[in-house]
Amino acid sequence: MHNLHAVTIAIMVANVLVSLKGFNDDAFFDRYKFSIGGIKAGQKDRTITSGFLHVDMSHLFFNMFTLYFFANVVINWFGPGKFLIIYFISLLGGSLLALFFHKNEPYYSAVGASGAVTGILYAAILLNPDMPLQFVFIPFEFPAYALGIGYMLYSIYGMKSRMGNIGHSAHFGGAIGGYATVLLFKPDLVVTETFTVILLAVPIAILFVLEKMGKI
Repeated sequence: MHNLHAVTIAIMVANVLVSLKGFNDDAFFDRYKFSIGGIKAGQKDRTITSGFLHVDMSHLFFNMFTLYFFANVVINWFGPGKFLIIYFISLLGGSLLALFFHKNEPYYSAVGASGAVTGILYAAILLNPDMPLQFVFIPFEFPAYALGIGYMLYSIYGMKSRMGNIGHSAHFGGAIGGYATVLLFKPDLVVTETFTVILLAVPIAILFVLEKMGKI
């Protein structure tokens, strides 16, 4: 199951190399992290480069571990080229949603591949919603779509409560990017997986309703 494709390995290597550079070079880290002030000053490359930097080894490991488990699902459906498109649209989507929600916070900053990886996770769930999942601390299997719904509702809660030093808006933006791009590539899912398509759209709709109401 986990014979990684060369494109996944390349993404992982890029994340590791750039993150290691950032761990040891504060000037490099500060120049390429996601920064509202920096982006507004014209450094738009931060919306992409920040996705290859991480805070520490555990942050890097968690993102690469998640990618390790779900990348092949997307590649097996679409091939490496479209996988890369989904990955980078999700990365950009995460940055753009973070920019939207934090546009009036000039000192807001973030790093991590979480947006891109969440987009791949959401894409994999949309493509294979009944894929059984199990975690060490949960003694039973559950369908992948339950993880998708639960994770996005948790992200809404995190955005609303500003819980922890976590870029919940980037996670959500990445999920929207993965969701939208998969439906663009495979629109027949609206017919063949109608229930899942609607179910995964619910947290997205909730987010924008709350934003419209000024609750986030």
